[in-house]
Amino acid sequence: MAKPKAPRRTLDSYTVKHINKAIKAGDCVLMRPSDPGKPSYVARVDRIESDGRGANVKVHVRWYYRPEESIGGRRQFHGSKEVFLSDHQDVQSADTIEAKCTVHSFKSYTKLDEVGNEDFFCRFEYNSTTGAFNPDRVAVYDAYCKCEMPYNPDDLMVQCEDCSDWFHPACIEMTVEEAKRLDHFFCEICSSEHQKKLQNSHTVAGEPDKKVDTKRRRR
Repeated sequence: MAKPKAPRRTLDSYTVKHINKAIKAGDCVLMRPSDPGKPSYVARVDRIESDGRGANVKVHVRWYYRPEESIGGRRQFHGSKEVFLSDHQDVQSADTIEAKCTVHSFKSYTKLDEVGNEDFFCRFEYNSTTGAFNPDRVAVYDAYCKCEMPYNPDDLMVQCEDCSDWFHPACIEMTVEEAKRLDHFFCEICSSEHQKKLQNSHTVAGEPDKKVDTKRRRR
């Protein structure tokens, strides 16, 4: 007669010896992929359990998917460190944990001074069966570019000093290199308004008109 399996017990935390880091439920981790040629898997630890002797430690995880792993694939507005919290749950050996990582909210990620190898961000939940996202659309930038493309934090954007709207360099016929060299920037609408004000002031003062760049103005 086979011996009954000893009940497993839930652990509050567990120290992964080969990285010398303690993990607990709610932590995010990088896990060793089955294919060495692929990047580490990103997961959120939901529960940690061991056998009755405290050995054979397993982690119950919820996987984060990268955009290229989703049904729709990677799109232009997806950031290089963007991941989606999926409904795909799994149980893995704690020995496959390679490192702890941080999955930030989108807002927190955009405020980071530096992005490290263990920094990611998430703004969607993802249904791995249907390919549906929650929310089903992403907000564009707070004061968005005229193209209305959702904000990709990897892309450089320039802000108009007058209306405070943001623009992709390509959308204002500018290269990224040119945008990086800007000291000041005024969008086309604000430049036009500024030009009208200059013309009106010149007319009153009896001065000749001056041509103002309708794309941007440097000081």
